Order: sequence, then structure tokens, then C-alpha cells
Amino acid sequence: MEKPVRVGIIEDDPQIRQLMQLIIDGSPGFSCLQVWESCERALPDLKTDCPDVLLMDIDLPGMSGIEGVGELRKLNPQLPVVMLTIHDDNEAVFDSLCAGAVGYLVKGLPPVQLLAAIREAHAGGSPMSAAIARKVVRSFEASQHSPLSDREQEVLSMLCDGENYRTIAEALFISVNTVKAHIKNIYEKLQVHTRADAVRTAIRNRLIK
Repeated sequence: MEKPVRVGIIEDDPQIRQLMQLIIDGSPGFSCLQVWESCERALPDLKTDCPDVLLMDIDLPGMSGIEGVGELRKLNPQLPVVMLTIHDDNEAVFDSLCAGAVGYLVKGLPPVQLLAAIREAHAGGSPMSAAIARKVVRSFEASQHSPLSDREQEVLSMLCDGENYRTIAEALFISVNTVKAHIKNIYEKLQVHTRADAVRTAIRNRLIK
């Protein structure tokens, strides 16, 4: 039997915290490991028992979510952190991804989308709401010194939009194997190993249009 995805939540709003815990614990294949109201309370516990995925509010009292991501990356670089917030401004997205978050979601998503995002983060993906992904991708101009070819930038942009290999292949009228080859080249040029790392590197260095 497959082990459930263990999820931790750092959220200062008790109603949102409880709602997310109920959704996760009430869904097959998921388990809420623990909830905390602040990074300061969470960090000592996370030193001894880390969840598979951590959901964290960006606007926490005391240590902010963005600061917390940096501390968590020091503690456990492999822990996927997904930011949750009511805001969808580009600067918050940019700062949280550069700090090490793998994804960014607006609060109030339907339960099925929240659970899908947790699954995607657990699988090494970069969950983002479509609106946020498009805004991030389009808000930064492509660097003139990008190491990527035009086609590789197209593929990377679609990766940032959350598209899978097949949909990328269909949109660009190429084979899935060609998409895989482009992604292999992108990873090598950016010196990354996962989609999440590629997305963060692309946004940080403005490699996509």
C-alpha cells in the first residue's frame, strides 16, 4: 500500500489552518503531519521530523514566509515548500521562488486543486496557479545573454506554465522525445536536475519571455 503524502502547514490564521488540515486528513493518500502558527514554532520541530511537503503562508507574523523558506532550505534543502497567500503580486512570487520555494498558490483553491498541487510538489514539480505562472513568465524580459536557444526558451516557458511533455510536444508540433531532449539540454545548461530548480533559475535570471 502506498504511503500517504505527509503534509505540514505553517499558517497564522486558525480557520484557514484548520480547513486545510481537514481537507488533507480527509483525503485518501494524504496525511497532515502537524500545523504551526509561525516559522519560529515550526523550525525546532522540523529539525527532527520533516513532512514530505510543507505549505506555508507568505505573510506570517514575526519571521515572514520568504525568510522562513531560506531557513528551511538550510535545514533540509530537499523539502518542497509551497507558498500560500491571498496575494498574487509578481514581487512576492519572485522573492519566494528565489528564496527556494518550489511553488506558489493563492489561498481559496478548491480542495482538488490544492491536493493536486501537493502531489505535484511531492513528485518534484512546481505547482503554481495558471494566472500566477503566466504573470511571472511575462513580467520579466528575456535576458540577451541567455544560454538557451529560442526553442529551449519556449519549452522552458511552457514548463513554467505547468505543461507536461505531451502538451508541450503538441503545442510546438514536435515529438515527446524531442521535448525530452530539449529539457535535458535545458537542465544541463542551467546546471539543475528538476523542473522546480529550472523554474527558479529561469525566473531568477530572467531567461524566459
